[in-house]
Amino acid sequence: MTAALDSAYASIMDTMIETGEAPHFTELAARLDITPEQGREVIHELVGMTPGWTHPGTDYIASFPPFNNQPTQYRISVDGKPGWYGQ
Repeated sequence: MTAALDSAYASIMDTMIETGEAPHFTELAARLDITPEQGREVIHELVGMTPGWTHPGTDYIASFPPFNNQPTQYRISVDGKPGWYGQ
């Protein structure tokens, strides 16, 4: 179980760095070769282990530290390239 959570965490971070946006649980599931329901569950499990959160009443990642999926006053640059928001 820990290895699966580690892979999911890394995949979410990679997606946020690559695109500036958090993946939908179906995208995460495809990347990890798991069912969409397992992708939804792993997102909620990981978010529950961090100071992040999903948008209320949804399965959409709103914040996944240190990134925020919605604009904030905290701008982040990755490798000198701007385009992300901080928590």
